[in-house]
Amino acid sequence: MTLSLYDTMSRSKRPFAPQDPGRVTMYVCGPTVYNFAHIGNFRPVVVFDLLFRVLRDVYGEDAVLYAANVTDVDDKINRKAVEEGVPISVITDRYLDAYNADAAALGALRPTFQPRVTETMDAIVKMIGDLIHQNSAYAAEGHVLFDTQAFSDYGKLSGRPMDEMIAGARVDVAPYKRHPADFVLWKPSKPGEPEWQSPWGPGRPGWHIECSAMIEQALGLPIDIHGGGIDLVFPHHENELAQGVCAGHGREYAHVWMHNGFLNMGEEKMSKSVGNVALAHDLLKLYPGEAIRWALLSGHYRQPLEWNDGLIESAKSALDRLYRVLDDAGRFLAGEPAADGWQNAAAAAEHANVRHALHDDLNTPSAFAAMFQLADKVRAAVMAKDARAVASGRGLLLEAGQLMGFLAVDPQSWFQSGADDDLKTRVEGLLAERQAARAAKNWPEADRIRGELAALNVEVMDGPSGATWRIKEQA
Repeated sequence: MTLSLYDTMSRSKRPFAPQDPGRVTMYVCGPTVYNFAHIGNFRPVVVFDLLFRVLRDVYGEDAVLYAANVTDVDDKINRKAVEEGVPISVITDRYLDAYNADAAALGALRPTFQPRVTETMDAIVKMIGDLIHQNSAYAAEGHVLFDTQAFSDYGKLSGRPMDEMIAGARVDVAPYKRHPADFVLWKPSKPGEPEWQSPWGPGRPGWHIECSAMIEQALGLPIDIHGGGIDLVFPHHENELAQGVCAGHGREYAHVWMHNGFLNMGEEKMSKSVGNVALAHDLLKLYPGEAIRWALLSGHYRQPLEWNDGLIESAKSALDRLYRVLDDAGRFLAGEPAADGWQNAAAAAEHANVRHALHDDLNTPSAFAAMFQLADKVRAAVMAKDARAVASGRGLLLEAGQLMGFLAVDPQSWFQSGADDDLKTRVEGLLAERQAARAAKNWPEADRIRGELAALNVEVMDGPSGATWRIKEQA
C-alpha cells in the first residue's frame, strides 16, 4: 500500500519516499499568536495532523519528526502589547496556550517541535549572514534584503513570472532595493518595539526568514514535507525556498510541498481582516471538538471548503451514527464472553479501505465512506448476535477512528454531551425512581417514568449491568 501525496512544485500526485524512513521530517507554518485563531486557521492544523498520524502509522511513531512554528514577533503582537501595556511575551504566551488548547480539543496531536521566533534569533541571524556570504543578500540602510536575482528558479513553486509576482504582491517600494521583488530579511525596529542585536544593527527579522531558520534548527535541510495553506505559496513559501537553497543547502529545500485549500465563509475566504470569521474557541463551546474536526476534513484537503451551520450539523450527525454503533456493540458485548483471536473479515476489508483512501493523498471523503461501511458490518454482526464478529469489528472501527483522530470519547459521554448539568441530574433521578419502581414490580410507575424520560428526548437502554441513557438521535 503506497502513500501518494500531491506535490505543489511538480503539480502532480506521486509516491512519497522519505530521504530516511527512520527519520521522516515535516514542517507546517503555524500561528501568529496575537488573538484567538479562527476556524480557517485550524484547517491546516487538522489536515497536517491527519498526515502526521498517517506517517506515524506507516513509519512508526518515533520515526516521524513534525515541526510547526510559532510566530511571536509581529506588528499585530506589538500593537496588542502596547494597547494592554504589557511585554509581548504576555500576549504571545496567553494566545499560544489558547491555540494549543483549541488544537488539542480538535484532536490534533502536539507537534514534535514547536519553535518560537524569539527562541530562534541566533539561528536567524546566522542564516542571514550565510546569505550575505553567498552573495544572495545585501545590507542597505539598516536593512538586509534577499536578492531575488540570485536565485534563477525564483517563481518556480508558484508558477508565476516575475512581472506577475511583483504586480500581485504587496511589494514595499524602497530606494535601497536592488530589485522590486527583493524582500526583507532583517529590519530596524520602530521606537518602543522589541529589538535584537545583529551585525546590521538592532532590529528584528522579516517574515520569511523565520521559517527557514527554524526548519534548519529543528529538522535540518532539506526536509521531506513542507505544508501550509494555499495562500502561503506566494510570497511566503516562494521566498522560503529561495533563501533556504541560497543559504547553501543544495537545490532542494523540501521534497514535497503540500497546500490545503481555503476555508470560505460564504463566497469569501475566512479572514480576520475581512471580519467574516468564526473563532474555534467559540465553536468549541457549542460543538464537540470531533464534530468540528470531521467538518474540516469532510472535503478533500486541496479543495476549498465552505463553512456553515449545515456542515457542522452534518458532521455531528455522522459521528452520532458511528458512536451509536459503538454504543450498541459495547452494550451487546457486556453480557458476552471474551472473543479474542477472531477476525471479522468483512469489517477488516473496510478497515483496509480506510487506509487505502488515506494513502491516496489523504482522500478523507473516501475514508469516511469506508468507516461507515465498517460500522454497517459491526451493526450487522450485532443484529446477528455474533459476539466474535462484533468484538473484532468494534476493535477495527476504533482503530480506524484513532488513525483519523476520532471515536476517542466514551459513547455514553458522547450522547450525553448535549445535556446540561440540570438535565443530567433530572435524568439520573428519574432513572433511580424507575429502578426502585421496577424492583417493587410497580410496572405502571416504571412505564410512566420511561414516558417522562422520552418526553425529555432521552432514550433508556436496559442491560445486564443496569440502565443507561442517551439523548435520542435526531430524525
